[in-house]
Amino acid sequence: MTTTGEHLMHLLRARGVEVVFGIPGVHTIEMYRGLENSGIRHITPRHEQGAGFMADGYARATGKPGVALIISGPGMTNIMTAMGQAYADSIPMLVISAVNAHGRMGSGEGWLHELPNQQATVSGVAAFSRTINRPEELGPALDQAFAVFEGGRPRPVHLEIPLNVVLMPAAGPVEAPSPLAPPAPSPDVLDQAAGLLSDAARPVILAGGGAHGPVRELAEMLDAPVVMTTNGRGLLAHDHPLAVPLSATRPSVRALVADADVVLALGTEIGPTDYDFDEDGGFRIPGTLIRCDIDPTMIRRGPRAALGLVGDARAAAKGLILRLGHRRVGDGAARAEAARAGADLTDAIRRDLVILDALRDALADCVMVGDSTQLTYSGNIGYAPDRPRSYWSSATGFGTLGYALPAAIGASIGTPDRSVLSLCGDGGLQFTLPELASATEAGARVILILHDNSGYGEIKTHMANAGVAPIGVDLYTPNLAAIARANGWRVAEPQTLDELIDAAVTAAGHDGPTMIRITDRLRGSVPLT
Repeated sequence: MTTTGEHLMHLLRARGVEVVFGIPGVHTIEMYRGLENSGIRHITPRHEQGAGFMADGYARATGKPGVALIISGPGMTNIMTAMGQAYADSIPMLVISAVNAHGRMGSGEGWLHELPNQQATVSGVAAFSRTINRPEELGPALDQAFAVFEGGRPRPVHLEIPLNVVLMPAAGPVEAPSPLAPPAPSPDVLDQAAGLLSDAARPVILAGGGAHGPVRELAEMLDAPVVMTTNGRGLLAHDHPLAVPLSATRPSVRALVADADVVLALGTEIGPTDYDFDEDGGFRIPGTLIRCDIDPTMIRRGPRAALGLVGDARAAAKGLILRLGHRRVGDGAARAEAARAGADLTDAIRRDLVILDALRDALADCVMVGDSTQLTYSGNIGYAPDRPRSYWSSATGFGTLGYALPAAIGASIGTPDRSVLSLCGDGGLQFTLPELASATEAGARVILILHDNSGYGEIKTHMANAGVAPIGVDLYTPNLAAIARANGWRVAEPQTLDELIDAAVTAAGHDGPTMIRITDRLRGSVPLT
């Protein structure tokens, strides 16, 4: 007899799942029965929040859904922060959990891991949350989850299996359904959009994390500068003449957009953390706005669009290229250069960007995963990778701390041939410090760039600027280098930029993880170029 728990693993493998992140518990043992011979690799974090962040990083690096296997009750409440980050950033994540048996769930009798309503608790950070009440419901529920990932706005999906159901005999088809093609905008609306763009003298493209496909080709055809959000970085390489890898909070970028007669927004919600991080209300689109998004509700939020293209950004870009027909020659490169040159960055931000650029150039095709920390804030303002899925952070949208280390572990598991850098502060690292052991155990080749300033430096600065006493921001920080060594990590403590780059190159050549600890003194000594 094959139980529903065993059958689950066969169904996941048939749908292309190669890795699951989870911590076994008494309520998920039956799900693990089928794992041994499934061909699916299991990664054990040290906390369910870490499992969620690992699944998130895996999904961003690979484009495949990240899958987490979680116990009921506290396991689910622990992972909800990670689901909130993934929900905010439209990341495909499948969370499968146990739940108390029928007749016990929500009874209030105090059964192990009992919540009043686990499904309702989780539903606020999921595209949908569903209870599998019979074994035959499991396959269709998985199909619907993957339909969200493949054909809609990808977000976390939660499936819970009651303890009595997971033990029931299961049968039925194992093969996955045929892949879904995401919807394309209607031909009539694409015709209208192409007409507006053909007539534009000063077009600009805003590209977010949902922008995939031939964005570079479309930009070159329109001769349009491309302003990339944090999650859209790499759609154009850092040295492409039309690339504007700068935050839209910068005055020069805002001037570029305000001067545009037509703005095409691809896969971006035009949200405040990307376009108005300081909440000064200075971002404006006075020209004609065309918005393309797979989620029609996003087109009706934020700046008002003259034309809305509901559908996949890749299909929209291809459709526009076919309709435009010829390549424009204009001043797009000059306008992009003016935006880049007028960025008006502080010396501290410029030094941080020198560090990040030097790491990018030394570690070919590397991935950078940022926490809410000063290096990341600078990176969000102006770091430019050379291809998509190479830079992202938790410092926009939901804005969690403790994200970068476990997310980098997930990214490294998913892309073992790429160097994966985790940008952390000492305060954020202590949120998920036990995951140092997880990285060693999994053989993840993570390079942790640790900015150690013994506290929450960014918040301390904000408190000082607001005239608030700096309470709670100066931390007792343990010897993090010693803790890393105790967890099997190599450690380097460079004193100069050259030593930092040498340490990173050396780390990239080793198996296993490396911590590179840097201080404010090193950051302040970086030469401005």
